[in-house]
Amino acid sequence: MGENNKVNYLVPLATLTTLFFMWGFITCMNDILIPYLKGVFQLSHFQSNLVQFAFFAAYFIISLIYFCISATVGDPIRKIGYKNMIGSGLMISATACFLFFVEAKSEEPEFLIFLSALFLLGTGFTFLQIAANPLVAQLGSAETSSSRLNLSQAFNSLGTTLAPVVGGYFVFKYFGENAQGASAVQIPYLILASVLFILAGIIFFAEIPNIETEGNDSDNDPIGALKHPNLVFGMFGIFCYVGGEVTIGSNLVSLMKEVHGMAELQASSLLSFYWGGAMIGRFMGSISMSGLEKTTKYGLMLLTGAAAFALIYNITGVEFKDTIYFILFLTLNFVVFIMAKSIPSRTLGMFAIVNMALILIMLNTQGAASLWTILSVGLFNSIMFSNVFTLGIRNLGRYTSQGSSLLVMMILGGAVVPPLQGLLADVLNPQLAFAVPLACYAYLAWYGFIGCKTKKNEQQN
Repeated sequence: MGENNKVNYLVPLATLTTLFFMWGFITCMNDILIPYLKGVFQLSHFQSNLVQFAFFAAYFIISLIYFCISATVGDPIRKIGYKNMIGSGLMISATACFLFFVEAKSEEPEFLIFLSALFLLGTGFTFLQIAANPLVAQLGSAETSSSRLNLSQAFNSLGTTLAPVVGGYFVFKYFGENAQGASAVQIPYLILASVLFILAGIIFFAEIPNIETEGNDSDNDPIGALKHPNLVFGMFGIFCYVGGEVTIGSNLVSLMKEVHGMAELQASSLLSFYWGGAMIGRFMGSISMSGLEKTTKYGLMLLTGAAAFALIYNITGVEFKDTIYFILFLTLNFVVFIMAKSIPSRTLGMFAIVNMALILIMLNTQGAASLWTILSVGLFNSIMFSNVFTLGIRNLGRYTSQGSSLLVMMILGGAVVPPLQGLLADVLNPQLAFAVPLACYAYLAWYGFIGCKTKKNEQQN
């Protein structure tokens, strides 16, 4: 690919990166909704985790429909284009946020209506995931696809980092202290709806290229994507990653409130270290998997990590001495990146093993050590989605969009795993319930080291 083509991709990449930020922010607002709606409607742990079930179930159902259409009448993205797919997703998501505003305004809001709005929100985000992830991966060379997707995902994580602090403040304090019932979420979701409508307009006028893949629908194999083992195993990898990440994020506020005795506002603020850790790791991962010279690469990784940590530290207002554990694990994150030698599959496998160790430490300790160990899991979650996704669609050719829909379908893990952990928390206790994501990371370790090999490249990098 020539240098001019690379320059031409800067504008669409910047546009898509803004999109990643917004859907990260809104997705993480679910972690604020769970404890908030739990209090408003007097829900159990299991019932409150239905928030994530409703949201992430949409990913599975809509992606399944997409795959069936792709297998029978042809790939929808080839027919309507990436821009229209992304624009449609934004409009649907904006409508869902507006439904939050309408229902929260009613005198007797219904929990079921909120769940329906979350399902609609997940539907819009499914459109975005199916189109935006493979588009970012293909806007440049295959060798740096993981780097580009990690960069976009890093801005997604910037959204998830700011959401607990900003969203928690508005929902629990600014509006929460002066509102009754569910009305504290009215204005925040009206603002989000407005921003999404504006973004849809920007996407409409932006130049988003359609990336052509070899072949056409006439020689399409209805299940061609499923004949690639790296995709099939990658589907379960996405299930486990999203399930593990979301269930930890969804239950951290309850853990900090019930086990560590924190107020909800303080707990939601500390949640930024979990999601912010993913942001730090994704920025560092984007640099690590780029083609930069080693000295420059490692220097930029250190500077980026320090700057991102400073951002999180300042917006949360936590005392510096309380972050020592997090800094130690941030240092470990940098060391593991170097040990993995910028190889996406090896980085994935090593990060999964570290997360297994962190959860085991958390389950067997108390106090600050236990809390900061589980908060630091976010650092090693960072590159997982991007790496599983790019390893899963590698060498799929004309089946790339079909494979993308199947990978997005398995975001279903975010719907299935959190209620399972919630049920275990009701039966045992909130801390022991964190054993649930342990199995998820065990599978990801296997996929990184073994399961991601492709038919064309057995020495998968």
